[in-house]
Amino acid sequence: VGRNLAMDLQDAGSQARFLIRDRDWKFTQAFDAVLADAGLEVVTSGVRMPRMNSITERWIQTCRRELLDRTLIWGQRHLLHALREFESFYNGHRPHRALGQAAPLRPLPTPTAEPGQIKDLEIGRRDRLGGTLREYQHAA
Repeated sequence: VGRNLAMDLQDAGSQARFLIRDRDWKFTQAFDAVLADAGLEVVTSGVRMPRMNSITERWIQTCRRELLDRTLIWGQRHLLHALREFESFYNGHRPHRALGQAAPLRPLPTPTAEPGQIKDLEIGRRDRLGGTLREYQHAA
């Protein structure tokens, strides 16, 4: 399992060094040993700290709701492509409430307040993944 996971990540162009997991009894020492053999360092969450996994769980929930629930996945290659596109969209374009509607890798543009600028404002749309994800931006 660990070797396959590491090879799948390398095939996808990603290089993972860590696997963060909780302290569930289902994860045995043998499980950790297989992952260590694949070159992954296992990091366990803190004791009685339920919020440590909340960011990851929120991302997974968002990914399922905005992408996977709307997409018919044809295989592993298609899934990896869709997840790469969603990751790029999520970090580079999608607004986040906690960041004041900015994206993690992109600040908000300067606001347009002059009536003349607003009148001539053109918005362009870019569809990603066949229209499942849509990016809107000012047309140049």
